[in-house]
Amino acid sequence: MSQHFFSLEGRLLAALAGLLTACLSPNIAGAALGEPETSIQGDVSKFRGTVNSIEHVTYRVHEISLPSGTVVREFVTHSGAVFAVAWRGPTMPNLRQALGTYFDSYVAAAKVAPINSRRVDIARTDLVVHAMGHMRSFSGTAYVPAVVPVGVSVGELQ
Repeated sequence: MSQHFFSLEGRLLAALAGLLTACLSPNIAGAALGEPETSIQGDVSKFRGTVNSIEHVTYRVHEISLPSGTVVREFVTHSGAVFAVAWRGPTMPNLRQALGTYFDSYVAAAKVAPINSRRVDIARTDLVVHAMGHMRSFSGTAYVPAVVPVGVSVGELQ
């Protein structure tokens, strides 16, 4: 009977250790578009970059410098939601990471957008993306219109 007890206790300890590890581990989902600000550090880790934060009156910007020289900027409301991402540099960032749950909407919209090998312009009610680029020069902005703070011009999102 005591062997069965230890077996059950061992399984419970293993389950608790797994739960504790999951809670204490960095958030690997990253702070993608529409995600909470608390997961920005996950992006820094995934992008293998360094971060610099800049406070504005109506939002914060977390600027992640990638080893490639590309800079990804994540715009965050004061309530903590990432409402826009922008990038500029010699390489494209991982858009699946940057756009998060909006990536599939981006791909679907890009398939029906007018064909232009250097530019993508998508304007939907749930997602706006403007991106352009060619070898060693890429830039873009993506934002969720409903989450952009009042008084913020989308022209600021670069």
